[in-house]
Formats: sequence, structure tokens, C-alpha cells
Amino acid sequence: MVTLKRTTSTDPDFQFLVIDLDKELWLRYPAIQQNFVPHNKMDRNSRVVIAYSDNAAVGCGCFRPMDNTILEIKRMYVKPDGRGSGIAKLILSELEAWGKEEGFTESRLETGINQPEAIAVYKRAEYKQIPNYPPYTEIAESICMAKALS
Repeated sequence: MVTLKRTTSTDPDFQFLVIDLDKELWLRYPAIQQNFVPHNKMDRNSRVVIAYSDNAAVGCGCFRPMDNTILEIKRMYVKPDGRGSGIAKLILSELEAWGKEEGFTESRLETGINQPEAIAVYKRAEYKQIPNYPPYTEIAESICMAKALS
């Protein structure tokens, strides 16, 4: 059974999972990943969701406000042995629900061309591709997506 916890970016389980995420992203984008490091820093305004299975942290995601109505999904990650089991969908749904509770009306995100699993999750969750927004406007490997939170 998977359980979810709302927390902050200072949570040790989140920090542990993000280390794994960053290792994977360096493997998928070795030539450009250094360009994303400044954009992946999470501050105390980030809302974090961690997924647990058998009391072990198996996935995470967070959002941060872009403005008063738009949130940006960041740091979505599920450990490889948990992929395909619906954990990412649970995390994403919880982040969207949290955002709606706080009055956000739109969710945006950036993913990459070398992450077909992530793209599939977002498409199934009804995210649509949009023009790349800053700071991703000139990055060919980036795919930006958005969804109304209604």
C-alpha cells in the first residue's frame, strides 16, 4: 500500500530521493544537465509530496508558485523498481489537489525529451504541451506542459 505525506523541501526523505533523481538526470542529459542545476533548487516555499511503500520513501514531487495563480511541478521522481505502478500519478494528483486548495488555477511543468516515462504520465494526467517558458525557452531538449486545475 502506498501512502503520501505532505512536507517541505527540508524533509530528509525528499533530499535523499532528489539525489537519486539528479543522478538519473545526469545520465539522461550528460551534455546539458549542468544548465538545469540553478533551476532545480527548492526553497521553503516548495510544497513537497513523498510516496511511501512499506515505510520506505519510493517517490516524490513538489510544486512552487510561479505567480498567484500558476504553480510549477518540480522534482518528480519514482525509484525505478516502483515505476509503472501508479505512484507518479498519485504524487501528481496530490500536488494538484494541494495547489487547488491554495487557490492555484493552472499547473505547469518542464520535462525532457529523454524522459518518455514522465511524458506519458503527464499526458495521461491531461497535461498538454505548451511553448517553452523561461528559463527553458531556448532549450531544445525541454518540453513544457500545462493543465488547468479545475
